[in-house]
Amino acid sequence: MTLSFGTDGVRGPAPEILNQRFVTCLATAASEILSADRWIIGRDTRESGPALSEAIMSAIRRNGSTAVDTGVIPTPVVAYLSNIENSGGVVVSASHNPWTDNGVKIFAPGGRKLRDEEQSMIEKRLNELLADTSAVTQQNVDPIQHPDPTDAWINSIIDALGNRTLEGAHLVVDCANGSASGIAEPLFRQLGARIDTINNEPDGRNINQGCGSTSPQMLAEIVKSSGADLGLALDGDADRLIAVASNGALIDGDKQLCLFAIDLDHRELLANRSVVITVMSNFGLRQAMQQADITTIEVPVGDRNILTRLDAGDAALGGEQSGHLIFRDHATTGDGLLSGALLTDLILRSGKNSAELANEAMHQVPQVLLNIPVASKSTEITAQIQEEIELTEARLANKGRVLVRASGTEAVIRVMVEATEETLAQSEAQHLAAIVQASID
Repeated sequence: MTLSFGTDGVRGPAPEILNQRFVTCLATAASEILSADRWIIGRDTRESGPALSEAIMSAIRRNGSTAVDTGVIPTPVVAYLSNIENSGGVVVSASHNPWTDNGVKIFAPGGRKLRDEEQSMIEKRLNELLADTSAVTQQNVDPIQHPDPTDAWINSIIDALGNRTLEGAHLVVDCANGSASGIAEPLFRQLGARIDTINNEPDGRNINQGCGSTSPQMLAEIVKSSGADLGLALDGDADRLIAVASNGALIDGDKQLCLFAIDLDHRELLANRSVVITVMSNFGLRQAMQQADITTIEVPVGDRNILTRLDAGDAALGGEQSGHLIFRDHATTGDGLLSGALLTDLILRSGKNSAELANEAMHQVPQVLLNIPVASKSTEITAQIQEEIELTEARLANKGRVLVRASGTEAVIRVMVEATEETLAQSEAQHLAAIVQASID
């Protein structure tokens, strides 16, 4: 089995498939195609990370470029350094996936995501290197350490706040035992907030385990019991955020995007009075934007697709329901810590509590999402059941919508059904999930 690029880099079981040889070949291919003289390398807290990072640095240095190690660090910090230092960037992380997976995210010089043609060229060269067992050998290297990887990034968040502080806010941050574990507390203390951190003791295997943005239930209980103003749940590499209001209600990426868009629009700071959303964005967000006379631009799932439209100048704000929000005036990728700081600032300026704001933001239409495991990231299954999808859409008529797609980050088929009634959404989603399962069996 050969891994390929998904919606956000390459991911797979480590070291069974995503191993030192694979990442050595991938780093060699990327350094050849992107022609960067200098590379910034970072990773999350998975136990497979150090060996994979070392293999990547070895490959880059053997190819004649400089590899600079930043150690355990959030993905958006690597992207930021790649931008301001005009370097390539590599993050060894599988984001929200379990510890048994790992992955590689690549940034071109300037901190930007790869273009389709660049990914295709890298994949082609990668497969050539993998096929030639004598082509690549790993060498031990003494890594060059970055002297201060986080200082400039922290200053960029201070600048994004307009030099306002977060004084008076009580936050609880769930670090998902990931790459923000050592940086979230000092960052928010520097911004002036009172902060409690949880799940910030990584052991190499507890990343995302019952915590973080994919499991915010623990955070919700602590926010309520502690009387905190807001909870911030990050994922393993801290490029996404799911927030928790003071009453424990979730503020997902759609609600955050709604709050930010309306706030920026009121301050006449929303570029083109537009936001970029994805096909997964809740119908309630679309309705709220329409009522606010804000244009929505829809793209396929994946922050790379959002960035493409942002970089085209169509908007400066975009995001996904999963919590990837991109503020293009401040960053080149999703940044959960930046989003958390800006959301806290928005709440402080509003004079309301987070529960009130979350409740007022938008009416979320019931949405059911089911994941059906498959052998690989197959797109053929959706074509095979297209007739059943159309029949479901016909039954829903104008009461909802359907989306069935292969995940770009995991070997699952995602079945999403929205409907005005939750029971209807649930029954139709389960029906389609059974069809998908039958087509696999």
